[in-house]
Amino acid sequence: MLDTKNKWHAVALVVGILFIAANLRVPFTGIAPVLPLIQNDFGLSNSALGLLTSLPLLAFAAFSPLSASVAHKFGIERTLFGALVVISLGILLRSAGSAWALYAGTILIGTGIALGNVLLPGLIKRDFSKNMASMTGAYAITMGASGAVGSAVIIPLTQAWGWPIALSLLVAVPLFALVLWLPQLKKHDPVNLSGPKKSATVAVWKSPLAWQVTLCMGLNAMPFYVAVGWLPTILIDHGISATQAGSVHGTLQLATAIPGLILAATLRRLKDQKLAAVTTSLLVAISLIGLIYAPNLAMLWAALLGFGSGASMMLGLTFIGLRTKNAGDTAALSGMAQCVGYLMAAAGPLLLGQLHDWTGGWTAPLLTTAAIAIAGAFTGMMAGRNVQLEPGSSSN
Repeated sequence: MLDTKNKWHAVALVVGILFIAANLRVPFTGIAPVLPLIQNDFGLSNSALGLLTSLPLLAFAAFSPLSASVAHKFGIERTLFGALVVISLGILLRSAGSAWALYAGTILIGTGIALGNVLLPGLIKRDFSKNMASMTGAYAITMGASGAVGSAVIIPLTQAWGWPIALSLLVAVPLFALVLWLPQLKKHDPVNLSGPKKSATVAVWKSPLAWQVTLCMGLNAMPFYVAVGWLPTILIDHGISATQAGSVHGTLQLATAIPGLILAATLRRLKDQKLAAVTTSLLVAISLIGLIYAPNLAMLWAALLGFGSGASMMLGLTFIGLRTKNAGDTAALSGMAQCVGYLMAAAGPLLLGQLHDWTGGWTAPLLTTAAIAIAGAFTGMMAGRNVQLEPGSSSN
C-alpha cells in the first residue's frame, strides 16, 4: 500500500514538474506571433517592440541570482508555486489593454520564469538524482513542445477574439500547473540548492577561459532570442501568412528540444567539444542567411536554427561543469556566464529592432545576427578545448 502511495506521489511530482516547465516557455514566446498587431494598436517602433522581447531576459539576469536565496528561505516547492502566481498575474496584466500594462506584465512574467529556470533543475537534482538525464530531457521536450503549441494556436485565437483575449487565455497554463502543484506544498523545508558553501579557487572575472565560456553562452543565446522574438514578424513582412508564421515559430521551439535527446550521450565520448560547438553555431548562421535569401524554405531554416541554438546553449551549460575542477568554481562560473549571457541575449532583440528602424528592412539585421552566430562559433572553439580553470592564476 505504501509503495502505491509513493508511486502516485512520484507521478504527481513528475506531472507537476512538466507543467511548470511548460510555463518557462509559453508565456514568454506566445506573444511573438501577435507582435505586429500589438505594434499597430499601440503605435510602437521596432525598437520599443525589441524592448518588449528583451524585458523577460533582463528579468532573468536580475532575478536568477536571487532565486536560490528565496528558495532557501521559503522552500523550493512554495517558491515555485509563487513563481506560477507571478506568471499568472503577469499574463493577465499584459493583456489589460494599455502600453504600460503590456510592459509591466512582461516584467512580471520574466521574473516568474527566472525563478523557475533556476529552481526546476535544482528540484530535479534533489528528487531525481538517479534519473537526472531523463528528467532533464523530459522537461526540455515539454518546454519545446508547449512553446510550439502556444505559437501555433495564438493566431487562430487572435482571429476569433483579438490579441488581448488570446494572450490572456494563456493564463490557463500556469493556473492548471498551480492546481497540479498544490500537493507539493506540504513539503516546504528550506532548501540550500548550492549545498555546503564552497568558495571559488579561481578569480573567474579575470580568467580568459571563463570569459570564453561566458561569451560562448551569450553569443549563442543572442540569435536564438532574436528568432524567438522576431521570427513571426520577419516572416509576415516577407508575405507569409500570420497562421503559417505561428507554425514556423512553433517548429523553431520544438527543434530546440531535440539536441537534449542526442547530445548528452555523445558529448561524454568526445575528447573535446570544439567541432560540436563550431558546427552548431554555424548551423544557426546558415539558417539566418537562409531566411534572407530563401524565405519560402522558412520551416527548414526554423528547424535548423532551433536545433543549432538548442545544441549551442546546451553546450554552453555543459562547458560550465567541464571547465571547472570543483563545486565552488562551477558555481562562480555559472553565475558569471548566466548573468552576462542573459544580458547579451537581451541586447539581441533590441539591436535587431533598432537596426530594422535604421535600415527599413530585415537583411542587415539578419546578417548582423548571423555574424554574431559566427562569433559564437569562434568562442565555442576556444571554450570547447579540453582545458580547465586553474586555481590561483588567470587561466588560458
